[in-house]
Amino acid sequence: MSGAGAPTLAVDGRGLRVAVVAASWHPVVMDGLVDGARRALAEAHVDAVDVVRVPGAFELTVACARLAPAYDALVALGVVIRGGTPHFDYVCSAATLGLTEVSARTGVPVGFGVLTCDDDAQALDRAGLPGSAEDKGHEAATAAVATAVTLRDHVPAPRTGEGTPADAP
Repeated sequence: MSGAGAPTLAVDGRGLRVAVVAASWHPVVMDGLVDGARRALAEAHVDAVDVVRVPGAFELTVACARLAPAYDALVALGVVIRGGTPHFDYVCSAATLGLTEVSARTGVPVGFGVLTCDDDAQALDRAGLPGSAEDKGHEAATAAVATAVTLRDHVPAPRTGEGTPADAP
């Protein structure tokens, strides 16, 4: 289980604007992930929260790219279950690389809550549902807020004209 060794993060996200961008496939798992993210954001005292639903994990990147300028942090939630074709590999790779690129290009933290599982049981065990071993929606939201707070409190914003994300095409 990847939960072993996870840090305990207690963050105060007051004043932050956060969007939770969630895929729609596998509604039971997705509802658990969204609920976990909402709990984490409430615990961090984030009041400005918007939830945006997209069709699937592949669409998370474009939605996050469009939303990033309006938010202090994003939480990307999705689930991809391995099947008998390479589709799993393509979607997982595209979501991972795309969300990483959005965060690096914009400077807006993206909490990565995309489950990449071999079967439904693994997804349910990570969805934060009653009986689940892990709550990846909560973890992704907490990571996004903790990073946004760190950047706000410890990293000066780049000055305009120095290749800042705001200057990017």
